[in-house]
Amino acid sequence: MGKSTGRKVMKNEEGDNCDPWWWLVHRNIGASFLCIAVFAFLVRVAVSFHPYSGAGNPPKYGDYEAQRHWMEITLNLPAKEWYHNSTTNDLNYWGLDYPPLTAYQSYVHGLFLRTFHPESVSLFTSQGHESYFGKLLMRWTVLSSDILFLFPAVFCFVVVCYTGRGRGCRSDIAWLIAMILLNPCQILIDHGHFQYNCISLGLTIGAVAAILSDKELVACVLFSLALNHKQVRKMSAYFAPAFFSHLLGKCLRRQNPIFEVSKLGLVVVGTFAIVWWPYLHSMDTFLGVLHRLAPFDRGLYEDYVANFWCTTSVLIKWKKLFTIKSLKLLSFWATILTCLPSMIQQIWSPSHRGFLYGLLNSSFSFYLFSFQVHEKSILLPLLPASLLALEEPFHFREDTRKMQSSSTLKSFTIYFLQWMLLKHSTLMDKDKKLV
Repeated sequence: MGKSTGRKVMKNEEGDNCDPWWWLVHRNIGASFLCIAVFAFLVRVAVSFHPYSGAGNPPKYGDYEAQRHWMEITLNLPAKEWYHNSTTNDLNYWGLDYPPLTAYQSYVHGLFLRTFHPESVSLFTSQGHESYFGKLLMRWTVLSSDILFLFPAVFCFVVVCYTGRGRGCRSDIAWLIAMILLNPCQILIDHGHFQYNCISLGLTIGAVAAILSDKELVACVLFSLALNHKQVRKMSAYFAPAFFSHLLGKCLRRQNPIFEVSKLGLVVVGTFAIVWWPYLHSMDTFLGVLHRLAPFDRGLYEDYVANFWCTTSVLIKWKKLFTIKSLKLLSFWATILTCLPSMIQQIWSPSHRGFLYGLLNSSFSFYLFSFQVHEKSILLPLLPASLLALEEPFHFREDTRKMQSSSTLKSFTIYFLQWMLLKHSTLMDKDKKLV
């Protein structure tokens, strides 16, 4: 009896146990995640000490003033006036142009600022406010958002996706965690320029983890919240085709597909209705908010974004040859056609791995071909590319020589792009010590 028990214990220790908590403890993934998370947090704190674009530069003062002004507006005006131009809310001065969930986030963070530093969010008198303490409090709102949303979501993804893997992949999983939490683009954008992309990215990763653990209703809620935090032209909608096609493909293979689709649809509609509730009582108010979220008058692309339209504009002057209406249709169909193959594949034969590749394909399709791509939208294709790192061993760990050569080229490219961004944001003129 004793020998039998001993053999059973040995088998559980050496085999691939599928219990998540057993796996975390015996594979030391929990400890690895904690160490990487602490280091990633310290890197974010270090970045927060450096300047940001627009500092001390009137009349708009940069990204810090935009986020601070939204907190000012949401704190001091009723929700129905947040997106409405008036004498108390000049939309030409950093008017709110993000979905309602971002507005609620600004309200919560504004309460935090008002508790400790009310002058920084007082109506009218706080415009252009740039006190050291106010900036410090704003930095902490970004850091806390990362800790509350992005870090737990990455942990859940790792537990769901890699539970039961053998000891040999432990170091690879640790590198994957580091790759996601130490993404320089997300750290520089969020913690260098007072952004909150970590919230929508965290909600999206949580939705992906829910899909992989077959919790479709939870995935619908989380992804709906992500859509309501960053809108169509910038963030989470890049992943919508992949979520839609994968969930539809799974529903069509069940005993009662109409009921399954209706169930998911009700959850999505219910989540949107709760988030949009203050704006559903009037059609004019609702359409006014939608107009703020889709500013097509800004043109096909803004600044210099490395997508198809901006790159080819050297040869084809899209903005001069076509009207805004024609460019909207052209970019729409180019985006749909390029992400259609992965959508058809997932509807025809849904799989978890195919879903992750669908996320990558749809996000690249939106980044390359959609209308009015923002420069920070590169965070979207980077996310599924990072999640798929262990599925692509050629790029992740094999052929070290080629990988190092590729990394060198990428480094020079990144340095060049950073130089251009610094020059564009006039940080070099503000603080030449950075160069």
